[in-house]
Amino acid sequence: MTADTPRLLGPGEGEDIGGRIRIKAALEGLVLTETEGAGSTEPHIHHHHADGFRVLEGELTVLLGDEEHVLAPGDFALAPPELVHRYRTDGARWINLHAPGCGFEEWLRRNDPSFDQHDPPAEGARPASDGLLRRSGEGEAIAPGPGAEGLILAGADDGLGSVSVVEFELGPGAPGPPAHRHERLTDSFYVLEGTLGVVLGEEEHRAGPGSYAFVPPGNRHTVSNPSEEPVRFLNITAPGGLERYLRELAAADPADFAAVAARNDVLLA
Repeated sequence: MTADTPRLLGPGEGEDIGGRIRIKAALEGLVLTETEGAGSTEPHIHHHHADGFRVLEGELTVLLGDEEHVLAPGDFALAPPELVHRYRTDGARWINLHAPGCGFEEWLRRNDPSFDQHDPPAEGARPASDGLLRRSGEGEAIAPGPGAEGLILAGADDGLGSVSVVEFELGPGAPGPPAHRHERLTDSFYVLEGTLGVVLGEEEHRAGPGSYAFVPPGNRHTVSNPSEEPVRFLNITAPGGLERYLRELAAADPADFAAVAARNDVLLA
């Protein structure tokens, strides 16, 4: 299996780091991990990538600039480059994303001490207002297709535009988009509730809560809801910009779907 191969990981799967962290995706554009238990970091900044947190269980306290926020399940925070940030928790489970990846997985493996993580500067750090905070249920509402509703949590206009995060709900039996590829975009899906149908290449899968699928550029894929209950999932893409496609799609005539898709690096497959 190469870095260009799509993959579906079940709940709890991924490369184990110290019994607390699971590396789910280690790609140039996106490194995504799932972490649980007590822990903390010292305040720091990144020069070249954004750092994001989405809480699954428990409470996670995140510093953005000089402001602390207690994140509960469903909350999301994003620290752009040059913003001082940290986390601490007595026990939580959360998704952490680094976009672009900048070799974060090698730093976790203790193979790369030169990772893009630095002490806060004496001056010149970004203000707290440059951080992004979305409480559960907050975000820009979007309805891009039959049976599909979403909340845009982050996109190309946030930070350095390196990631988009959309929380979707597909209703019972919702078909999702036609199978497609991306030339530049890395696509990924983390299941929160219900059962998500996932097509990777010619293979069809059913993914339950805690499952995660990632699709590097060039690979055929789609998602749907094959069940009689709603399914909720995070759609995390790198770089950002997926939300612009969703907005255009929501406003377009269905007959124009192929043209809208082609303009936004969505190639029907």
